[in-house]
Amino acid sequence: MIDDPTADLVIRELHGRGVPVVRLDSGDFPATLSVAATITSHGIEGTLSTPTRTADLSGVRSLYYRRPSRFAFPHLDEQNARFALTQARYGLGGVLAALPGCLYVNHPHRIGEAEFKPSGLAAAVTAGFQIPPTLVTSDPDAARTFIKPNRPVIYKPLSTPLYRNDAGVSCTVEVREVTADEIDDRVTGTAHLFQQRVDKVADVRVTVIGDHVFTVRIDSGLLDWRTDYDRLTYTPVQPPPGLIAALYRYLTHFGLVFGAFDFAIDHDGRWWFLECNPSGQWAWLEPETGLPMVAAMADLLERKPT
Repeated sequence: MIDDPTADLVIRELHGRGVPVVRLDSGDFPATLSVAATITSHGIEGTLSTPTRTADLSGVRSLYYRRPSRFAFPHLDEQNARFALTQARYGLGGVLAALPGCLYVNHPHRIGEAEFKPSGLAAAVTAGFQIPPTLVTSDPDAARTFIKPNRPVIYKPLSTPLYRNDAGVSCTVEVREVTADEIDDRVTGTAHLFQQRVDKVADVRVTVIGDHVFTVRIDSGLLDWRTDYDRLTYTPVQPPPGLIAALYRYLTHFGLVFGAFDFAIDHDGRWWFLECNPSGQWAWLEPETGLPMVAAMADLLERKPT
């Protein structure tokens, strides 16, 4: 994505090191982005061109994949736009996903797999994390049956599409407590995630960037700390024994080299896995903590030995 402050910081760091960078948003294809790729015995060769840069596809060292915008064909009718969109996705998308010898941070296919919350929670258990009791359902009776013995329970969206509120401001679906009495037949309309609320004293964001692990405690007093960044305080902390090994088991399961993990710490000091975002934000933590996260990401993309 072109409008991305996190990418700005990483690119500035790479420029300072003399590392060549081509920045693009795949959503600009084909208006201001073009591709000419040949499949050879050595893999994909050819070029990818923006208005200011041209990349040699056979020489791409790393690709930092950061939430590109969607393909759009507003000049076409619905049927032709749908056809053009699928060709762009499987054509340009297929080329970008198959660059020879490229390090992906992260690979777009692996990101897609890891973004499914039920898959992530199941992988977390396998990796050795503790997760709160969780239900995914479209059945109101199942929801009520789950809520009663697990109170308090929160509702969480399975994905985070943006909505516009009454003022036209983009926002996400609220994470909040829910009671059995609130459950009605509207639950049948789609899938929902219900989870026992951790009686927490703090949250933790653990950002894994290649071989580097940055662990930051977040104190807020909020159920969801993302709702009010002005109330947050940050403290770098050491992870408990065994956590780092579990982080890498999780990442290996999905084939990731980067992950933004969220945990809740309860009153007994236990760390509860909540989720891992394979495309999560992280750069705002560096000025708050002094942790060298931008340099770590640049090291990873530069493929510097550690």
